[in-house]
Amino acid sequence: MEDDGEMGMFSKNPVEMVESRGVMFSCFVAALVGILTIAYTAFQWRRNINLSWTKAIARSKKNPKARHKTPVAPHSWELHSISRAKNLNCCVCLKSMSPSQTIVASETFVHRCTICGAAAHFSCSSSAPKDCKCVSMVGYEHVVHQWAVRWTEGADQTDDSSFCSYCDESCSSSFLGGSPIWCCLWCQRLVHVDCHSNMSSETGDVCDLGPLRRLILCPLYVKELTRNPSGGFLSTITHGANELASTYELADLPSDARPLLVFINKKSGAQRGDSLRQRLNLLLNPVQVCELSSAQGPEVGLFLFRKVPHFRVLVCGGDGTAGWVLDAIDKQNFVSPPAVAILPAGTGNDLARVLNWGGGLGSVERQGGLSTVLQNIEHAAVTVLDRWKVSILNQQGKQLQPPKYMNNYIGVGCDAKVALDIHNLREENPERFYSQFMNKVLYAREGARSIMDRTFEDFPWQVRVEVDGVEIEVPEDAEGVLVANIGSYMGGVDLWQNEDETYENFDPQSMHDKIVEVVSISGTWHLGKLQVGLSRARRLAQGQSVKIQLCAPLPVQIDGEPWFQQPCTLTISHHGQAFMLKRAAEEPLENAETNEVINASQKRALLQEMALRLT
Repeated sequence: MEDDGEMGMFSKNPVEMVESRGVMFSCFVAALVGILTIAYTAFQWRRNINLSWTKAIARSKKNPKARHKTPVAPHSWELHSISRAKNLNCCVCLKSMSPSQTIVASETFVHRCTICGAAAHFSCSSSAPKDCKCVSMVGYEHVVHQWAVRWTEGADQTDDSSFCSYCDESCSSSFLGGSPIWCCLWCQRLVHVDCHSNMSSETGDVCDLGPLRRLILCPLYVKELTRNPSGGFLSTITHGANELASTYELADLPSDARPLLVFINKKSGAQRGDSLRQRLNLLLNPVQVCELSSAQGPEVGLFLFRKVPHFRVLVCGGDGTAGWVLDAIDKQNFVSPPAVAILPAGTGNDLARVLNWGGGLGSVERQGGLSTVLQNIEHAAVTVLDRWKVSILNQQGKQLQPPKYMNNYIGVGCDAKVALDIHNLREENPERFYSQFMNKVLYAREGARSIMDRTFEDFPWQVRVEVDGVEIEVPEDAEGVLVANIGSYMGGVDLWQNEDETYENFDPQSMHDKIVEVVSISGTWHLGKLQVGLSRARRLAQGQSVKIQLCAPLPVQIDGEPWFQQPCTLTISHHGQAFMLKRAAEEPLENAETNEVINASQKRALLQEMALRLT
């Protein structure tokens, strides 16, 4: 009886339990609706605040005092899908660029400035204010700040640049709003609109070009030869680089100037050339950023810089793009050729790896973005890279085509077959190569197909290899031969492995000893094991000249650029040396700083002094 009493005390009526759960569920739904309502209200509030900031800046732009002695330049419009312009406001009507709020319902594209990132509706762009970056300020005593709305996020800006350059207060937009801000298109500094008049009266709006001043092509020395009637000078870059060299001329640069000439290949790797170009246009002078295409090579950009005594080159692309630019520099016959840095935007990026620039754009973003890369270029050390000429001869010893030039490696056999299959796939479906990870997945897939094909079983009897006049025996299990100049292959594989002590008769590999290394690989499966470090290539020889006789049609690749070659003789001989920029190894200085031997400012000063002495 007592047990029954206790159970009765703790048991509940089923109806009461259902009602209790219903109340709890109703409370949960009400709380969720409340949270969503608050979040939506906050979003709309923040959006209205941003719009009010933009309107305040637009009103200040109309002030004649604000426009006094400020250079003007039209925007350089380019068609963009409206989906890529979301979260932006039109720089003319200030309305949202979201698809639901376009002025014309049929619009699926908008105009986007390739320099400052401003966006405008089709019907508004013709009325846009001429407040874009002015590439030429000839006639001015000094560079003046060009204050503008920061239309894009400052992904490439340092933490120090997020404060007002006059009052040192934060320029980050708070939840409750704050003062609207301007951003200088040259030095990337920020200033509150309310602080601008005081700053201008005290400093005269003089711009020192910021921390990248030595790399930026100063607009005071860019002379406009002819005015482009279409408005937007950068149309010259889009429609043909020959126009660019005939529109501007560089003259009277100071002796300590080290401007950077940038080449971008939009088709490299993950095909992010458009984004890179816009970001570099904002950080540098747009005149020094050139886009490469089948109709436009590096020659015109190099011609534009022909009178600059000391300049550096940045190649944004893969190994093939780097070779393209090095070939063009060779043909210019510079008295002092420019040193070349590489922003790894390709798939393998082997040359960028050995020069410490990283294996892809992901590593660049992790290291601080493009601003950090440009600062590293300024402090980079100059090194030397051997370049090799590859002649293709028939049985009579006559050249079948113009010679090619190798910087990294040349492969014959199974590895070239995989590269050729990928090349053909890229030409047919370029949209599939949207990321470096996807590129490597496709490489792995094509490699797996080659494993099943067993196409190169007869390879040892289809080639003859001769090094420095001595014939080298090709192993019977070989399905490919590689001649390497650098210590990175296929995205970081070290074929020669200098630390390997099992080969006593060979010297360590170097990219500037005028010697190449010859190795063999035993199939695509062997290539896969090389990539994950489970195997190693077989060393065959080292030498100053190599001959490879093809007795049957075989695939060949040079620095990742493949083709199918009919029987011939490939002769590889030393062509010359190129100056390259190697990212300074900071480890010894970092260790010294960690051990409190030097402080941070001393480390920075030492890096700058090293860079100056090396240039």
